[in-house]
Amino acid sequence: MTIETVEGLSFPKRETTLLSFVSAAHFISHVHIMVVPALIPLLPGYFGVSFLQIGVALTVFNLVSLVVQTPMGFITDRVGAWTMLILALTLGGASFGSLALIPSYGWLLAAMVLAGVANGIYHPADYALLSASIGERRLGKAFSIHTFAGFFGTAVTPAVLLAVANQMSTGSACALAGIASVTVALVILGAAPRRAEPGKSGVVAKPTSHRLKDVATPQVMLLTLLFVLLSLSSIGISAFAVTALIKGYGADLPSASSALTAFLFAGACGVLAGGFLADRLHHHGVVASIAMVIAAMLTLAIAITHLSGLPLIFAMAGAGFLAGVITPSRDLLVRAASPRGAEGRVFGIVSTGFNIGGAIGPILFAWLVDHGYYQAVFGVTALFMVLTAALTFLPVFEKRQAA
Repeated sequence: MTIETVEGLSFPKRETTLLSFVSAAHFISHVHIMVVPALIPLLPGYFGVSFLQIGVALTVFNLVSLVVQTPMGFITDRVGAWTMLILALTLGGASFGSLALIPSYGWLLAAMVLAGVANGIYHPADYALLSASIGERRLGKAFSIHTFAGFFGTAVTPAVLLAVANQMSTGSACALAGIASVTVALVILGAAPRRAEPGKSGVVAKPTSHRLKDVATPQVMLLTLLFVLLSLSSIGISAFAVTALIKGYGADLPSASSALTAFLFAGACGVLAGGFLADRLHHHGVVASIAMVIAAMLTLAIAITHLSGLPLIFAMAGAGFLAGVITPSRDLLVRAASPRGAEGRVFGIVSTGFNIGGAIGPILFAWLVDHGYYQAVFGVTALFMVLTAALTFLPVFEKRQAA
């Protein structure tokens, strides 16, 4: 039965199938992002190098992703999102799986280059498929499910890979990451829709132009800045909150870890809630602004009040939930700024903001921690949240998708 219910908000079977495939791919992309960070305690011994050299490999991965993401958006709009998504899964799977066979540092660097290329494909391909395939009234919910799948991949990867490495070997953990990716690629290759009307199966409408200047509009550039700010605020808490709470607030490791876990888990739940909210409200910039302002207030409260115990956990959970709520609205803003048929390249452009923030944030927050400015970790994060709210409140983000 294809008749939609609940005023058009339930997914037809065709959309459910497509959303499942795209979300599975996004889950794998976040698994791959976490492979090296999750296994960092074991990788120096596995490759016979220092921690600094492993850090260089991570830098290579992020820089390559930054460089290729926008070109991959253009290629996605030309050759098709399904083709590119299968390529990303296969290339990423081969990159990480090969580390089980070639445990040399030189090959690690080469594998990170290839994995970085694969990582640069996911966002343009995923969002092009969702934008062209999901009904307008269900798009926010679809974005939230897709994003939640990525959050879930981030959450489960460290525990799973470390367990495999401890029970078997580091190479086996790398192999698992590769096998999982190739398996998803094969399933999509065999079952994903290949032909259908534009806007109904993921066959992206033919763009009117392939020139960068036609899609790199001021609105798209502002959205790229928005992604930079979101990345910076996320890094501040996810990577440095535990250190700041222990060294600056006197928290013990279990308490600090519990607070961070609350932030991450609540963020994933917030993404799902934000999807339902985005489908029922039309002013997505306003939704994002309000959520981010409240998240900033909670984060600032952590900075200046020295919360501990349950109050700290609740404050972190609240900030995480609200930061997650804005994610579907953020994605709908990008979609609205994309000319029809150019969703892949626009998402490719704005997603470079994540990589830019990922390059700047660790240096900034590490400097604060090294100099003993522990409260500033939360204070600066709150500042980035306020800047995000101010940016999303601009009237330019209320425009509809260009024809």
